[in-house]
Amino acid sequence: MPRNSDGVSRLDILDWLKDPAAHFPPQRHADLAEDGVTVRAVAAKLGVSRRVAGAHLSLLARLGLLRTKRIRYRVHYRRDEIRIAEVARMFEKGW
Repeated sequence: MPRNSDGVSRLDILDWLKDPAAHFPPQRHADLAEDGVTVRAVAAKLGVSRRVAGAHLSLLARLGLLRTKRIRYRVHYRRDEIRIAEVARMFEKGW
């Protein structure tokens, strides 16, 4: 998969979110698997600004591949497994 100009592959982000506990540190007010991860956590893992990480996460959420959940003042992102499976089936059928 080609990387963006900032060296990020959105597939990497989707892959990390399959098992967030293996890729991100625990969060104080949320469960990684149940609630998802914050923009800050993704930005730290990628080594980019929160703005860049937020742009990637927002795009994936608009495509329906990620679900969002607001906890306190932060938005948490997690995979939408049903939508990801639907998209995978479309590509398998030669979409």
